[in-house]
Amino acid sequence: MLYTVLLLLIFRLGSFIPVPGMNAQALKDMIGEGNSLFGLLDTLTGGAFGNATIFAMSITPYINASIIMQLLTVAIPSLERLAKEGEEGRKILAQYTRYGAVLLGFIQATGLFFGLRGAIVHPNFLSYIIITFTFTAGTAFLMWLGEQITEKGIGNGISLIIFAGIVARIPSMGYQLYQNVLNGQLKVFAVIVLLIVGLAVVGFVVLMNDAERRIPVQYAKRVIGRKMYGGQSTHIPIKISMAGVIPIIFAMSILAFPSTIAQFFTQPKPGTFWYKFLEFISPRSWFYAVFYFILIIFFTYFYTAIQFNPVEIANNMRKNGGFIPGIRPGRPTSEYISKVLSRVTLAGALFLGLVAVLPIFITYIIKVNIGLGGTTLLIVVGVALETVQQIESQMLIRHYKGFLE
Repeated sequence: MLYTVLLLLIFRLGSFIPVPGMNAQALKDMIGEGNSLFGLLDTLTGGAFGNATIFAMSITPYINASIIMQLLTVAIPSLERLAKEGEEGRKILAQYTRYGAVLLGFIQATGLFFGLRGAIVHPNFLSYIIITFTFTAGTAFLMWLGEQITEKGIGNGISLIIFAGIVARIPSMGYQLYQNVLNGQLKVFAVIVLLIVGLAVVGFVVLMNDAERRIPVQYAKRVIGRKMYGGQSTHIPIKISMAGVIPIIFAMSILAFPSTIAQFFTQPKPGTFWYKFLEFISPRSWFYAVFYFILIIFFTYFYTAIQFNPVEIANNMRKNGGFIPGIRPGRPTSEYISKVLSRVTLAGALFLGLVAVLPIFITYIIKVNIGLGGTTLLIVVGVALETVQQIESQMLIRHYKGFLE
């Protein structure tokens, strides 16, 4: 635990080391103009993006590389074979993911250099080399930190780095609410209601995060020689939130794409078609909330279909003598699992959509940006639950070791 805390402390210290050649105040002004993608980056990095520091991109290129590698593993047979080869195959895939993370980090750093040209003191080729290489090196170092935490510490290192960045922003968000109350933008009653709603949403997320549908499976008894195998009952757990926060990240990236592209060009003039279009798809419009909700449902089904293969599960069950009570083995079993998966995924998609859209509606009602979105809330709760479970398992192992010794 001390090792994990020490590496997280190094991450937070690096979040205050500035990148040469960038104006932090100009970057903060750009975030304050309502760019949802830049605002999300600033929240996920714990303010490192807004302060123009070496960890401004955080670990997002590594997450994107991991998602792309998962999709390619399904699409490319050679990568699928590597994934099934056990520990050695996973090591090779992990190495590919690292290379992909560095490549994506450099591409993202290049995009940020041109997108943030207003915050660069001297936008020339030397500044491009310094800034992009610094951003990419910061991401590569964070990737190494996360792997060290996973290997020698407690919990998933990549998740804990994101968790630490989000939690570090909570005091400043609380101070911003306090300032809004002093300025008269928010009433004390509204803040109390916000806190109650926030606690209720956290409780709902905890409930849905652990919820699962269990399909009972019975294994037939088989006599091999003088021994009897099988005969036990088990179940197939299908989690409601199987896709996690990935559908929200996909949906947010697509909706933020037009406004991000607009950053590369001169700002459109009021009254023009492009200006009205950007206003229409801004996070303050009703269209954004509705389309955001629909995209989350679509990507939840899409990502769940990639992760969970009912046909493969049905075939494995048949090979091992397993069956679902009342369902014939083979195709009827895969169809039954697909039907159950579709219903559970719908519940998970609606849950993700509601959690993601709720802060948008609250912001629209109170006319003040609360700062904490559905994505960050899901990440914080999910990582906290996962880390607590790992700590409990470590304590259990230590207890058994002490008992045996």
